[in-house]
Amino acid sequence: MRVLGIDCGSRRTGWGVIESNGVRHSMRAAGVIATGREPAFERRLLAIARALREVIGEHLPEAAAVEEVFYSANVKTALKLAQVRGVALLAVAEAGIELAEYSPLEIKTSVVGYGRAEKCQVQRMACSLLNLVEPLESDDASDALAVAICHATMVATNLRMRAGGCVVEQKDGVLR
Repeated sequence: MRVLGIDCGSRRTGWGVIESNGVRHSMRAAGVIATGREPAFERRLLAIARALREVIGEHLPEAAAVEEVFYSANVKTALKLAQVRGVALLAVAEAGIELAEYSPLEIKTSVVGYGRAEKCQVQRMACSLLNLVEPLESDDASDALAVAICHATMVATNLRMRAGGCVVEQKDGVLR
């Protein structure tokens, strides 16, 4: 399965594409869409949308995953993040790709095994799971790869559970 992970941000949106069988993962490509200091927010959204369309067109993922909206003390920041997520979701939907959303707790649990892991732990483990010799230069791309790994792992786990006759529901990082 080829999965696109997206780490949304209004100035830097990370993306990563992996190939995975749900157990073994390899990085196909990763990068950052940097909108810089463009003062017009709508221009930043347009740049993100265009770049994501290019990534999707070049790498042809079968599925995509993003982090769910989380609560922020800064309402203005949370609203901007939600708008960037909307642009990402639209680009994925336009391409007809299956989309999944995961909470930060689910992503950390899936990648590190601990839902309260620190950001650096998630990044180190994502690199380890992808067998990368050197860490990625961008935290945003690394986070996007962690989202993709989470999705690939969840899909494989759900398939195995269903094959064994179990109905699996995931809520807040816990399989039930």
